[in-house]
Amino acid sequence: MDSVRCYTYTRFVRASERGMQTEYDMRIMCLNGWGGTLHQELVEYVSAEQPDVLCLQEVVHTPTAEKDWMTYRDGDHILPQRTRFFADVASVLPDHIGVFCPAAQGVLWDEDVSVPSQWGLATFVRSSIPIIGQIQGFVHKGFSPNGFGDHPRSRSAHAVRLFDFERGWPITIAHMHGLRDLEGKHDTPERRDQAIRLRGLVRQVAEPEDRIVICGDFNVEPDSETFDIFAEDGLTDLIQARGVTSTRTSHYKKPLRFADYMLTNRTLEILDFTVVTDPEVSDHCPLLLEV
Repeated sequence: MDSVRCYTYTRFVRASERGMQTEYDMRIMCLNGWGGTLHQELVEYVSAEQPDVLCLQEVVHTPTAEKDWMTYRDGDHILPQRTRFFADVASVLPDHIGVFCPAAQGVLWDEDVSVPSQWGLATFVRSSIPIIGQIQGFVHKGFSPNGFGDHPRSRSAHAVRLFDFERGWPITIAHMHGLRDLEGKHDTPERRDQAIRLRGLVRQVAEPEDRIVICGDFNVEPDSETFDIFAEDGLTDLIQARGVTSTRTSHYKKPLRFADYMLTNRTLEILDFTVVTDPEVSDHCPLLLEV
């Protein structure tokens, strides 16, 4: 059995154990894609899982690239990057509408040649689920057109309001990539502001009785005031509520094991929530919610 079929079989068994049919679940996945560093593993996994909504951070879009791989350089921090990562993911989700939300345009390197490349996040929504509202904005700084900039860099966010015909109700789903502070993941005024900005974007899209999901790589610790801010709107973090001990894979070598979170409000019925540890498709684990 090849890897794609294996993933599909696992998905079927998980749903069968609950006595449910997978076509009646809405499946929402959140993942920091690490710039496509583990490209083959990631696209195989996403292709097999076919989430209804994919919230993907660290997405690379290099329109003029002539090669599939280039290098990102930030001092001693050097990573291979999949130049057309957004298009790669879109190609394995042919029944989805993809929206790319750039935070900045900097450069990738083809040996000694620099190539303009955009970086940000993307949302993919199954085309049978209409997008009835959306907003794209920034939780830190604004669009940086002339380089990735100094840390902490520009960070974007995207919120979509969808209508689920299968269940007969709207749902608002938002995600962000929280700012990276070289001093760590402790609370700062900038991190407080990014949570308030994201909450404001969600409030502009969602209606009062909506089911709401907020997710992403927040780049904060579980005791952050970020979660107090979202709690004011009735949102609970599933990572802490379910006792998850890490959202990182073996590719991440630092000791702090939290970065990714998924919050829901009380009106949303949760069928299953999983922090996926196998396969490893990034230095972050995928978060998979079924409602």
